[in-house]
Amino acid sequence: MIFKPKTVDYELSPYTGLGREAWIEAAEHLLQGIFQNIAHFEDPVIMPRKENEITYPHLNAPALIQEVEKRAEIFEGLTRSLFLAAPLLKIKPDLELCGYHIADYYKAQILRSCSSCDPIAVGSYEKMQELTNHEDPFRAYQQTVETCALVIGLWISRDAIWDTYSKEEKDQIAGFLTTYAHANTVPQNWRLFNMLDLAFLHREGYPIDEEIMMDHASEILNYYAGDGWYRDGQSFDYYSCWAFNVYGPLWNQWYGYENAPDMAKRFEENSNELMKSYAEFFDADGYTNMWGRSNIYRNASTSAFIGNLFLKHSTVDCGLARRICSGSLMQFITREDFYDKGIPTMGFYGQFAPLVQGYSCTESPFWMGKAFLCLALPKDHPFWREKENNGVWEQLEKCEVQETTLNGPALCMTNHAANGSTILRSGKVLKKRGDEAGMWNYSKLSYHTKYPWESTPIVTDGETERRNGEVESEQYVLKDLTSGEIQKCNATFWHGEKNRILYRRQFFDFDLSREMTWMQAMNLADYAVPYGIMRVDKIRFYRKPVSVTLGAYGFPDNGTQIIERQEKNAKALILKGWDSQGRKKQLAMTIYDGWEELKLVKSCGTNPESEHSIILYAVTTRRKQYGSKESYVLVSQVITREDHEDFLDTDLFPIESITYADQMQSGGYGKIAIQMKDGSVKKVEFDRIEGGLSI
Repeated sequence: MIFKPKTVDYELSPYTGLGREAWIEAAEHLLQGIFQNIAHFEDPVIMPRKENEITYPHLNAPALIQEVEKRAEIFEGLTRSLFLAAPLLKIKPDLELCGYHIADYYKAQILRSCSSCDPIAVGSYEKMQELTNHEDPFRAYQQTVETCALVIGLWISRDAIWDTYSKEEKDQIAGFLTTYAHANTVPQNWRLFNMLDLAFLHREGYPIDEEIMMDHASEILNYYAGDGWYRDGQSFDYYSCWAFNVYGPLWNQWYGYENAPDMAKRFEENSNELMKSYAEFFDADGYTNMWGRSNIYRNASTSAFIGNLFLKHSTVDCGLARRICSGSLMQFITREDFYDKGIPTMGFYGQFAPLVQGYSCTESPFWMGKAFLCLALPKDHPFWREKENNGVWEQLEKCEVQETTLNGPALCMTNHAANGSTILRSGKVLKKRGDEAGMWNYSKLSYHTKYPWESTPIVTDGETERRNGEVESEQYVLKDLTSGEIQKCNATFWHGEKNRILYRRQFFDFDLSREMTWMQAMNLADYAVPYGIMRVDKIRFYRKPVSVTLGAYGFPDNGTQIIERQEKNAKALILKGWDSQGRKKQLAMTIYDGWEELKLVKSCGTNPESEHSIILYAVTTRRKQYGSKESYVLVSQVITREDHEDFLDTDLFPIESITYADQMQSGGYGKIAIQMKDGSVKKVEFDRIEGGLSI
């Protein structure tokens, strides 16, 4: 059931062929997948469930919790699918799919959900408190999130739904909304949901508490970190883009410009600041990188471009924005494994449990419908009329790399013309010790648009499957050779870029309650090469003898050729193969100083793109920490191609020489000079980063 556009225009859209008509077709395609699973007009948007252990409603939860979660799921399915339906109803108010008149269906379902006694009523805030026996007077409920999706849908489809209600019916819906708009919320991106609810009610003539509104708005602005990014709770991720930079502009339009112009100005300035660099997050094909939490929302990452277009003074490049929005859309909906019974899987491509969080349900992926807010723009809008362009990708020479470093959110993106990929390196990360999913989402050394992150390998010993915790893709792993304890990086401190070298520090099992954990760390210094990233990292370990591994990106194993190469003291392993869609792939890892050997581990069920995968990794041991002749510096490289043309020797082995200021191979007491074969010299200086580390 993959999507194939019927209407293409390669004159207006030379990269994707997609224009407004193709986007309408895509929205209908996804909405039809939903409605083919709804047996009766009275049934809510509850989709077939493939996974039962992680997502809610949690089957083994107490009956009360299940009741609360079932109500939330009903509302989540309704309002998130409305992200798709509302723009279509604005264009086609009489739309019918699978025998249903779509406007009539949503009109009835919304009213029933907001009632007090209907079988599918999701419950007011007070009702939910009553249901949970007031166990937490400050508790927030999932319904708060979904009320915001509802008011956006009602605003877009006003003519088809909202304005067809009687005054009594509008009052019923508004009464339900106000209970959540004015109630407790989570003090991070959730404040925006309350703000949009309040703004919608105000627009429609219902009374609101404007002090609550101002409190939420001022706090949201206080989360701003610079470069267009907001810190969401403790982290930086796409919530800054598909929440802060979508809801902020909508709030401006609904409320801020008229009632809080100073705050509205700041939201507008922040969105326009994001537009200066956000396009560089995507690769030459417009692909979204798998990074951060909630990646089941996929191309919702592109909705920040549309949010900017709701501003009075938008600065987004419309031709580039549409090219990225269309490229990221096609990244997903043209794949067979994206669908299960016609709806998006709980994964990035196919079903992939390591990616999924417990706060999600089967209907959660419909958040990707935010990308279709572009259909709320009129057909003569520049977003639809300007010719597609590919931004920086049209300007880069064959082996050139563009680097964009943002110190506010601690993000560095490199756009590689040689293979069309974008690699993201992040910082300011702090996760709980043992939070493996958090580490996969945030604490990898780098994130690649064509190689989504892989979880801990699962290997087979005879008939027994086990996790190989000694290896992680794009992560360092320590193993204590005395106790066998394994430690992984859960904290990344940011220093920033100097002379095109990015400096960070990662800590292993960082925990302030445990003595000496701050000692187990790795100083990171890495820089871009045409096909990937070169690493010149320095050990900061405490006494105990350890083994150290460093994994490359997970490689899809659908028939893989393994090639060994060597030049002087440098070694390389090359993987040539295909992804699950039959596209050619190639990855190579090279090791220099500090490493002993390259190995590989084959895994099953841990790669989001392919059932079978391989992780190349480097390994070394450190048995003596003081006065050792073993190098403190670990030099390695990972590069990739999207074809089977052989890497050149200068690609695999780009370093001519490595010189240590102390003239000792134990190295790294002073500056490290990396003489590259292209004539450039990279000077790594770790002794100046201590005072500039931030989290």
